[in-house]
This record gives sequence, C-alpha cells and structure tokens, in this order.
Amino acid sequence: MNRSIHISFTIFSQGLLLAFLLFITSCKPHVPERVQFEAKRKVDMVKSKALLKSIQGIRYTEVKRTFDNGLSFSAVGYQLVPEWRISFPSTDSVNIYSPRKKRFLNTPVIFDHDSVYNVAWAWLKLKYIKKDSIQFMVLHVHNNVIQEEKTHVYMTFYTNDYIKNVLHADTANMLKPSSKDTAYIKAKILKAQNTLESAFAGTEPAVLTPKTPLITIKKEVTPDGDVNGGMGFDDYLSPTYNITIHKAYADFYYSYSAYVDEKGNITFRKTLTFTYPEFKKANDDAMKGITDGYLKAYLDITPGKTLGIPHNSIVILNVTGIKK
Repeated sequence: MNRSIHISFTIFSQGLLLAFLLFITSCKPHVPERVQFEAKRKVDMVKSKALLKSIQGIRYTEVKRTFDNGLSFSAVGYQLVPEWRISFPSTDSVNIYSPRKKRFLNTPVIFDHDSVYNVAWAWLKLKYIKKDSIQFMVLHVHNNVIQEEKTHVYMTFYTNDYIKNVLHADTANMLKPSSKDTAYIKAKILKAQNTLESAFAGTEPAVLTPKTPLITIKKEVTPDGDVNGGMGFDDYLSPTYNITIHKAYADFYYSYSAYVDEKGNITFRKTLTFTYPEFKKANDDAMKGITDGYLKAYLDITPGKTLGIPHNSIVILNVTGIKK
C-alpha cells in the first residue's frame, strides 16, 4: 500500500512540475518577428563590415558571369558579359570602372540583411569570399521585396594579383565564352538552320545597309549607361530599324518582324500591330510584298552572328512608304 502511495505521489509531482514549466513558458514575453529580424540584422551588419574591411583596397576583376547551368547564354541569345572591375575603399563604398567614362566611379555599398548588399545600385547576395576570389548572386528586387527567380545569375571575381602572379593569365582571354558556351551556341545555330522558328538573337545583330538613295535606314540605339558602359541588350535582342522608302507605290506604314537567315536573306515573319481578322490577310500580303519587292532589292543585309558565326535571327522593322 505504501509503495502504491509513493508511485501516485511521484506521478502527481511530475505532473505538477510539467504544469509549472508550461506556465513559466506561457508567461515568457513574445518577441515579435520584426524585433528578432532587426536584432539579427545588427549582428550581421557587424560581420558584414568586418568582411568588407578584410578585403579593403584589394582590386578585383570579374572573370565569369553565368546562369545556374554554367552557361553565359540564355535560350533567346542573351549573353551575360563579365565586365565589372571593383575595389572597396571603405566598408560603405565601392570603386567600379565605367568603360564609357574611362575612369573609376565611387558608388555606395549598402548592407541590407543576411548577405544581401546594394552595390553600385545593383542588388547582390554574397555567396562567398575566399583568399583570391569573391562570388555574388544577382537579385531582382521590386518594392523592397526580393523576387525569387527560376534562373539565377552568378558573378565571379578574381583578385588582380591572383590573375597576374598566380594564373599568369591575360584577362581578355579569361573573359571569352567557355567551350561549353561554344558547344551550346553551335547546337542552337544548327537547329535554327533546320527550323526557322528556332531563330535567336545574335550578339552581333543583323546589319541593313541601303543600296540606293530610294531607301533610308536608322537603327534604334540604347544610350550607354554610366556603370556598365556597354551596348544595351535590347539593341541585339530586338534590333529595330526605322526604314523609309521613297517613291513607293503608295503612302503606308507597317511595323512587323522578319527573319534574316545565315546568308542574309530576309523573310516576313508577323505583324506587330493589331489587325482586325478581316484585314489580316491583306495586311500580311502587303508586308510580304514590301519585304520581297523593296527590301530585298534595296538592301544589302549582313546576317546576325554569335561567337562570330552567322545564323538565323529576327529583326523588327518600322517601314514607312512615301509615294512622292
């Protein structure tokens, strides 16, 4: 009987202890997630400044910019180009070279949270800092919210000292597309030769040159940026030509896209303006006639190229006809 009472008392005591612990836990003040985030952010900021201070003054050159799959080309022909040259003179600024201004510009570095920085007005997540290299992942931010992308872009930098004294490499050669890129582009070119719909943008867009004063052409060009200094990617992803045909059969205006094959032949693709169904065939026939009659006769066309290889690509044409 005594043993039974002892067991019952033990169970009662354990239950009482558990109830007390639950009571104490429930009385613990709740810390809002925002407060926890800010506390962690302050700790991360201290670590961030220490990291940047450890590489202060070291000069880096971007040697590789790729997608998740290791390629620098996308399916539509967009090419990622490593072009940044940077150094961190302080923990809150970066010197970045502007090819257009031919000098380094000092721009802000702002730590946000975790390993996320705003560097030269671009949002980047620091993936690693090693003895001779740094890697960032490019982020897309909208309304202060990071947009999760299906495909990520990575920027890899080597120190200038490592490139020169360890690799003994020429930076210009390091920036060239890889053998993997070359194999990928050659496969795309072969597919585009067999299927016109597989045409893709050439990093060197097709060039349209007048053969007669009866036609004038102006290619739309994106202004250079202060930091990247390079050609706007729209200039080759969507090469757009404003064309005027003088002494045409009538006054007209059409906006449409066309294929330019690897030999420089041009073929009507589709209209870029809304057309009522009952007028579609007549308008398409008119654009085909303009392409086959005027453009083929009046233009010398150099095909678009990628890695120096001609291939099928697409151009956008805004064609105005002037009868007089």
